[in-house]
Amino acid sequence: MNKTMIAASVLGAALSLSAIGLTTARTASADDQEKCFGVAKAGENACSAASNAGAHSCAGHSSVNYSGADWKLVPAGTCEKMGGQKQAFEGMGKPTSM
Repeated sequence: MNKTMIAASVLGAALSLSAIGLTTARTASADDQEKCFGVAKAGENACSAASNAGAHSCAGHSSVNYSGADWKLVPAGTCEKMGGQKQAFEGMGKPTSM
C-alpha cells in the first residue's frame, strides 16, 4: 500500500467514527426530551398533531400561541409542570412559568 492509500484509509475511518459519534449524541439528546402540546408560541412549534392536518404542515408554521394541536420538544419530565400535555388536545394551553 502506498502512503496516499494509507492516508485516505485513515481519513475515511476518522470521518466514519466522527459521524457515528454525532448520531449517538443526537439520539441520546432526543431520549432526554418529550413532545409537549399547548406550550409553543406561534412560529416556535416543532410540529403538529395528525388531527391538525390541513391547518399547517409542520415546524414553525403555527399561527397562534399555545395551540393544543401543536407541540415542541421540552426536557423530559417538564411538560406537565410547564402547563402542557403529552397528548394533543382541543383548545389552547395555559403554560405556567417554571
